[in-house]
Parts: sequence; C-alpha cells; structure tokens
Amino acid sequence: MFSRLREDIRAIKERDPAARSAWEVMTLYPGFHAIQTQRLAHWCWIHGMNWLGRAISQFSRWMTGIEIHPGAVIGRRVFIDHGMGVVIGETAEVGDDCTIYQGVTLGGTSLQKKKRHPTLGPGVVVGAGAKVLGPFTVGAGAKIGSNSVVLKEVPPGASAVGIPARILETAVAASREEAAATLGFSAYAISAGMDDPMVQAVHRLLEHAVANEDRLNKLLARLAQGGMDCTDLRDAEAHIDPGQVNRLLD
Repeated sequence: MFSRLREDIRAIKERDPAARSAWEVMTLYPGFHAIQTQRLAHWCWIHGMNWLGRAISQFSRWMTGIEIHPGAVIGRRVFIDHGMGVVIGETAEVGDDCTIYQGVTLGGTSLQKKKRHPTLGPGVVVGAGAKVLGPFTVGAGAKIGSNSVVLKEVPPGASAVGIPARILETAVAASREEAAATLGFSAYAISAGMDDPMVQAVHRLLEHAVANEDRLNKLLARLAQGGMDCTDLRDAEAHIDPGQVNRLLD
C-alpha cells in the first residue's frame, strides 16, 4: 500500500513541475485523492459490496470533481492532472503510467451490460477536454489531443486529434515524438507542430490550387505573346488569396 502511494507521488512530481513536495501532492492534489479513493471503491466493488463502492465513488466525486466508476480498472502511476470534470466509466481500463487532464471522458456508446468503455494502454496521454467513446483500445504510448473526440482504435504510439479524431501522419508524429523526447514529456498531448490533419489537408489543397493558378497564368502569358487575345480568360474574381484562407484555418 505505502509503496503504491510513494510511486503515485513520485509520478506526479515527475510530470507536474508545479508539484513542490510530497506533502503538497498528498494534501492538495484532487487527482491523487481520486485515485486513492477509487482503489478502495474498486476493492468493495469486486468483493460484492456494490452499494458501498458506489457510495465511496460518489463521495470522491463531491470532493474532487472527478467521477470514476468503482468498476473501472486503474493501473499504477496514473496521474489525473487538475481533474475537474473527468468521467471514467464502469468498464473502462486505464493502463500504467497514463496521464489524463481535466474534462476528459472515457465513455460508453452502448446500453448493453458488456464492455462498452475504452481501454487505454500504458503511457497514454489524454489532453484536456478529450472524449474517448466506445469499447476499443488506445494503444500504448498514444497521444490524444485536447478536445478531440475519439471514436475508433488508436494504434500504439500514434497521435489522434480533431473531431472526429484522425491519426496524424507518421512523419508528423515522429517529429512530435522527437520534440517531446527533448522536453521529457508532452503536456496536454500537444506540440507546436500538432495540427488537425483536416486542416493540414486543406492547406495542401490550397497550395496545389495556388500552384495551378500560377501555371495557368504562365500559359496565358505565353499565348498572349503568340498573338492570342486571352483577356476574357483572366477573371480577377477567381483569384485565390491564400493568406485569407490561411487566416480562416489558423
């Protein structure tokens, strides 16, 4: 028991630079309190004392703002940072060394009494406000961007962002992992180069359209040099302003 407490405190101090001492973590961190009370509630739940488990869970919710069903399975060294508004459902499984930020929901999409909540592999980071919904697995070391809505499986080590969440390209994810390794930890599961893949796709389509417009203008210029009248083919209103589109997307 005490070894689990020590490793929980050590994990929080490693991942949160604001944690100044073990005493501060033990007395003032709601995520730490929620994990400890959930262990007691889960023990009651698996030993048939369901009402007592739910009562302990409800008390913890009142005290911390974090709602963890006593049936959920929580691994070692799990850190719930800030924590307000976190909801973890009955059949959810959270692996060792996961980090979960405020406003996260590990929810179900079925009313049937079966596995209906997600499983987080070891080392997963779920950014603030993210919703992971359904009985699938988020692979070990994966990152879920803040406010993303994840509705399908995420491969190990991948990064998912957006609504609905999409998997970042391998090259982008590798760049992010390199930057995160330099820092030691990727807070909130985001980095400077972690754009929504849909936004990246629109940017690339825009670049392609601008390149095509440039080629068309060169073609019209050569036709004009050859004596052809191309005035009616030049439509000023059809000109693409990439700066304006970029401002809408950024």
